Amino acid sequence: MAKLILSIEGTVLKEIPLLKERTTIGRKPHNDIQIDNLAISGEHAVVISILNDAFLEDLNSTNGTFVNGQSIKKHFLQNGDVIEMGKYRLKYLNETAQPGAGADFEKTMILRPGAMPRPADPAAAAAPASFAETTAAAHSTTVVGMETSPVAAPAAVPVPLLGAIQLLSGSNAGKELELTKTLTTLGKPGVQVAVIARRPHGYFITHVEGTSFPVVNGRALDAQAHPLNDHDIIELAGTKMEFFLKS
Repeated sequence: MAKLILSIEGTVLKEIPLLKERTTIGRKPHNDIQIDNLAISGEHAVVISILNDAFLEDLNSTNGTFVNGQSIKKHFLQNGDVIEMGKYRLKYLNETAQPGAGADFEKTMILRPGAMPRPADPAAAAAPASFAETTAAAHSTTVVGMETSPVAAPAAVPVPLLGAIQLLSGSNAGKELELTKTLTTLGKPGVQVAVIARRPHGYFITHVEGTSFPVVNGRALDAQAHPLNDHDIIELAGTKMEFFLKS
């Protein structure tokens, strides 16, 4: 089980198991990990756990969030990473995480109008844009991004039918994207982002970023993972899309 070890100046204060899909960190009492210090913002950061993986996102904190001495906005957590907030340290421990999984985390594919790669085109699928290119394009282009994390499904559990999404609005209306990866991220960075996880027992959508939550079949989601059913309609970052299962 993944956990965080909270300490200050070498003194361990507490151990926090990551039992929830969203674990919030901040100064205000409603946070899952409350750090009552003026250097910590009211809502400082959040850890999002999906399967055996987790990533950390800074929530526009005043003093920033650092991992292993580097300032981050979003970071794929790996076993042994040290999160720094003011004088406080949170060490991430997860011996079940796959080494090297974070290598793909900050690679997002920009699908511009007319440039949606076809699922059968291996050349297009093998050349994701860099994270810097993603950030630069996000302010002027509606983005459908794709991030991957190579977590294998348990061998004894059947894998669900392959899922896909078809865009119903915007410049890419009519285009399809197969959900072949363990994690597929959709949306526009800085505005609204959600992740679709392919699990052994089905597909689930989880809110990641943005003040408003994704809408499925006309109903706004909450912070928890939501199972997707065949022909569900998703509204995200101003784009409407349909989730369906391929036979």
